[in-house]
Amino acid sequence: MKPIVALVGRPNVGKSTLFNRLAGERLAIVDDTPGTTRDRIVAEGEWNGRPFDVVDTGGIDPTHGGKTPLSVDSADFIPEIRAQALMAVHDADAVLFLTDGTAGVTSPDREVAEILRRYQKTVDGQSWPPIFVVVNKCENAKQRSAASEFYELGLGDPYPLSAIHGTGTGDLLDALVDSFPTQASTEEDDSIKIAIAGKPNAGKSSLLNKLVGEERAIVSPIPGTTRDSIDTHLVVEGLPVTLIDTAGIRRRGKIERGVEKYSVMRSFKAIERADVVLLIIDAAEGITSQDTHIAGFILDAWKSTVVLVNKWDTIPKDSQTMEDYTLHIRRELNFMDYVPMLFISALTGQRLDQVLPTALRVQEERMARITTAMLNRVLRDAQDAHPAPSHAGRQLKIYYGSQVRVDPPTFILHVNDTKLFHFSYRRYLENKFREAYGFIGTPIKIIAKGHRDEKE
Repeated sequence: MKPIVALVGRPNVGKSTLFNRLAGERLAIVDDTPGTTRDRIVAEGEWNGRPFDVVDTGGIDPTHGGKTPLSVDSADFIPEIRAQALMAVHDADAVLFLTDGTAGVTSPDREVAEILRRYQKTVDGQSWPPIFVVVNKCENAKQRSAASEFYELGLGDPYPLSAIHGTGTGDLLDALVDSFPTQASTEEDDSIKIAIAGKPNAGKSSLLNKLVGEERAIVSPIPGTTRDSIDTHLVVEGLPVTLIDTAGIRRRGKIERGVEKYSVMRSFKAIERADVVLLIIDAAEGITSQDTHIAGFILDAWKSTVVLVNKWDTIPKDSQTMEDYTLHIRRELNFMDYVPMLFISALTGQRLDQVLPTALRVQEERMARITTAMLNRVLRDAQDAHPAPSHAGRQLKIYYGSQVRVDPPTFILHVNDTKLFHFSYRRYLENKFREAYGFIGTPIKIIAKGHRDEKE
């Protein structure tokens, strides 16, 4: 699993700029998949051959659409910033504490530093996770020299840099990747890994207990009761299965309300480990922006999914209720229209007997393989029914295709020019693949390869 690096800091210090810089400037604000407008708050970075995931903890505040108003003084957001800091130090493998070199050390900076120091653990005599004080907006030598005042925070050497220009980032990244733990070899585990993910208090632990048949996880009506991921091993339909329960963070001390909003890192870790993710949505609250964020993580990680609408017993119903809920959730999760959906109650046990069989069916679809002859028959029929649109007088030609891997199903299509392979036609072909062969609940990768690519 790749290390997770969390960006923490008050508003307007340049977190988003550094986030994009660490992602290699390949990151768009919104996803380019048709019909989606998901904010991206997790991206993959790499330095000296070491990949890592960077999380912008400030990017998931639903009350501000993921952005803090520029006109609001950052002191008003001290509770929010402290919540970010606590979540980061609890779950990240490294923390980049971003500050503004042009403003000097501020009261919110001191608040964050206090939180980070208080909740660091000691592992083998070292403070964990490592924390790097990043002094941004140091555009010249004078500003870089003035960054020494950030020693006052008591978190070690400050790293002056300019996120917008990239100067100074190399020194920071060298130190960052050196702090990552050595990747230890692990025993091979052939079990099917099913993660239970969702926002706090959606019913994840209750579902786990019902599926396992015992009180494996503490159940509480307080959001964020479970602090750590819990693995449970069992056998389902003769197959070894590992259930991974994840949850928000338990509030500690006097940390303000809102900590659970930043509980994405633990869910992200579990999603990375899983084959299939059970995404739980609270029927009483309906689908929220945090649900779509977690769904976005699942899609970005190319994991298979079953959507579980929990607490269905609490909803007043008529003959149209389930259909209305389905249409609404499908509309909000339009980038995952291929996933099965179950309306359950972890409290009463309603439809719980369908959960694991559905997850296993989705896993089977994830491992499905199509012969080259069958695949090319679908491609021919699809092009006959709807030829690819032309661009600048040229038309896309698909010569042939092949499936190159499973987990998830991945297809390479050999074409005359990859630039002509528009995303709308990619989506059309994906739908044709699903019509012919299912792939229920699992994402499909379609990669176009041109003649020039083959020569290279």
